[in-house]
Amino acid sequence: MNKTLTWKLVIIIGILILFVCGIFGIPKEWSGKGLLASITDRIHLGLDLKGGTHLILQVQVNDAVNVDSDNAIARLKEDMRARKINYADITKSDPVNHPDQVVIKGVPPDQTSDFKSIVSDRLPEYDATSGVENSWSVAMKAQSLAELKNRAVSQAIETIRNRIDQLGVSEPTIQEHGLGQYQILVQLPGVDDPARVKEIMQSTAMLEIKQALGGPYSSEQQVLQEHNGVLPPDAVIMPGRSIGATRDTEGGEAWYLISRASAVTGRDLRTAEPSRDENGQPAVRFVLSGEGGRKFYSFTSAHVGDNLAVVLDNKVQEVAVIKEAIRDTGVINGRFTEQQTRDLAMVLRSGALPASIKYLEERTVGPSLGADSIRSGVRAAVVGMLAVLIFMLIYYRWAGVNADIALILNLIILLGFMGYFGAVLTLPGIAGVILTVGMGVDSNVLIFERIREELRNGKTPPSAVEQGFGHAWITIVDTHVTTIVSAAILFIFGTGPVRGFATTLVFGLAANLFTAVFVSRVIFDWVLTRKQRGEALSI
Repeated sequence: MNKTLTWKLVIIIGILILFVCGIFGIPKEWSGKGLLASITDRIHLGLDLKGGTHLILQVQVNDAVNVDSDNAIARLKEDMRARKINYADITKSDPVNHPDQVVIKGVPPDQTSDFKSIVSDRLPEYDATSGVENSWSVAMKAQSLAELKNRAVSQAIETIRNRIDQLGVSEPTIQEHGLGQYQILVQLPGVDDPARVKEIMQSTAMLEIKQALGGPYSSEQQVLQEHNGVLPPDAVIMPGRSIGATRDTEGGEAWYLISRASAVTGRDLRTAEPSRDENGQPAVRFVLSGEGGRKFYSFTSAHVGDNLAVVLDNKVQEVAVIKEAIRDTGVINGRFTEQQTRDLAMVLRSGALPASIKYLEERTVGPSLGADSIRSGVRAAVVGMLAVLIFMLIYYRWAGVNADIALILNLIILLGFMGYFGAVLTLPGIAGVILTVGMGVDSNVLIFERIREELRNGKTPPSAVEQGFGHAWITIVDTHVTTIVSAAILFIFGTGPVRGFATTLVFGLAANLFTAVFVSRVIFDWVLTRKQRGEALSI
């Protein structure tokens, strides 16, 4: 055996060992169960094999638009007051269907230029259009509106991913769902408490600290009666809990009069952790960022003796008196359970959703169904593999052994790839494995038939092998590259199961290029070195 052939065999054996380690890693115990556990630790099972929850969510993007237009109204009021521009009213004409449009009534004609200057300088995302009777319509530009809605979906995906990651769900799929507008696909393999996960994902957990102007009241009507049916400017009515009510008791609802403006919001948070209040009850301790701490200190310094409301998701959690200026630390003690404080702290850390979400579809895959899928898929793969191996042995005789070795090595490299890259194996992924076997056989058939043709033309076995591999190489590369491109498109634009199919197919085709061309050629060369000159090749 020449040195070149020896080095090629060493390379093949080294690659075989490398990818076997990719499949098994370092087993904790060398038994059947230990090896199986090592495989499942490195090759993760998808939702359809492991069981779990499949959700399709829709982001209510108009919520994000409403928040932006509310901020725009606040800026307009502040700037118009500072520049002494008179107006009769500022409202949103249709906050449900067109939350991006704000109507300003009663702007004097001689102050029109000042008003337009405020809009262009302070609200560059908006356009101002004059209307009847000294009114103006300020609407968000089409491009800015589309960017805001798309940004809301992206932020929702990132927030949900942060929350799911902190729950420890392995290999979740969280991505934009291409089959609907502003939709998100969430797949959670192995989730044993889908209700809790849904609650955590859906919670917007928007923390706001505002001034409490009155309450608690027994009803909204009582609030209005106390203020003669007209609420103070920049004030809203918010629900909350009455003193002594808990999160799990019924009928403990109360109403508060709360300022619209927030002293600080969840965006000013640095971190949040489960803690205990002064009575030893479960609470959430939060720390503000530097800028948030400065804003909070300025607010509490100016409102010592006033009431402060902690608001979560537009619901008052607690009301307390500001006894002294507070800088950057606070406690939320809304009569939580231990689990609720952990969940709330985690949600606050991951950030608030930019908009609420709506569940469009929910499916649960049981682990027993996944186990059946694994058994059926593995059985199909094994039967298909054995049928191909036997056919190659019968049809190509001893050369079929060459093809069988290449196919087995192809499967080992494919699984090793998946182990190293942490790929998720799905039921379509198993189909991709079977298709890879078919592609591997196709490559060997092309090479073997070309070798047979050269032998029929009178070539010697070494020359026939040389010409067979040389001529088949271009065809093999062409078929593999076109299939890899197709699989790449499936991976980019497909969802979870389709991506699983594309992943295994790409890995398998890459392995097949190596085994069908390099490994098979080395085996042929090794066989030829052991034959006498002129001895026939079994193919």
